[in-house]
Amino acid sequence: MSASRPKIDKADYYRGIRMAPYDLVKEIAIATIGVLVVVLILSAVLSSPDVPSATIQAWAKSDPVDFVTTAASELSSQSDVAQYGPPYTSGNGSVQSIGPIEPQVWAGVHVAVNAPLDFVLQPLSQSTVDDETLASALTTFNDASAAQQGKWLTAYNQALGSAKLVDTEVSVPGGDYGPVAVLMSRLLTLARSGGLDALLLTSDHFYQTDYSKPLLFLSDGGYFPGLAQVQDLTGSQWGMMNETGRYPGQAWLWLFTLWYQIPPFNAASNGDLLVVVMMTLLSVGLLLVPFIPGVRDIPRWIPVHKLIWREHYRNVQRGETK
Repeated sequence: MSASRPKIDKADYYRGIRMAPYDLVKEIAIATIGVLVVVLILSAVLSSPDVPSATIQAWAKSDPVDFVTTAASELSSQSDVAQYGPPYTSGNGSVQSIGPIEPQVWAGVHVAVNAPLDFVLQPLSQSTVDDETLASALTTFNDASAAQQGKWLTAYNQALGSAKLVDTEVSVPGGDYGPVAVLMSRLLTLARSGGLDALLLTSDHFYQTDYSKPLLFLSDGGYFPGLAQVQDLTGSQWGMMNETGRYPGQAWLWLFTLWYQIPPFNAASNGDLLVVVMMTLLSVGLLLVPFIPGVRDIPRWIPVHKLIWREHYRNVQRGETK
């Protein structure tokens, strides 16, 4: 066994060393309060804008003609979402591809949307209590043949080109619209009450947090894109890196949104896929820089590192080491 170490007297060990009382808890409390005050002040001065959420209710109140026009296009399966393609429908209206590269098709339909049923018929069917007129209109529409439904909807969609707002109701010239006019009137009333927002959030999950259907419905009209235009959030306005209210947002996204400003990306029908492919190639290229002849030699040709580490290289030249 090793010999025991001599016992050290603390008073002797620390003799000659200047000491001062120090309250660690007090210092932590002061630092925490100071940081909290600074954070609260900066959050009040520099916080993101508190812009109200875009809702179907606000849309129906501010532009009822646009709302009804969009709802009619959903019911007739003529909207962008109804014809979009994967992941929402089996169509191909917005499928982007580059030759055999078709990621949307590969992924398939996994957020299924039936525009006439999800956006119009199903919400209305849950609102027929004490409304015999609506119940009758729904029965008439559902029992009619597809050809008859198409005739009513075609006539009503054409009449919407001359629609006017009369006493908060959307009025169209007379015509053979069957029950469609009643359906649209009741849907507008439901939307203005805020009920449609809630009904489109209904799902089998405990938490109703899936906003896919309300957002898709909003995106088909002119109201939602109009809000984006005002807030500088469209792709042509570098919207991916903006916050609402013209505040700067995710500046690191500049490389993604850059491509949407230049040809051919800003005019191509498959621009989104082109940007994805471009960013994928750039990312892979960045990973392979150490293995690409010529590219990996750029630091030798442009010795920026010597400018940054100039003090080190001066010491090396003088034979000094650190």
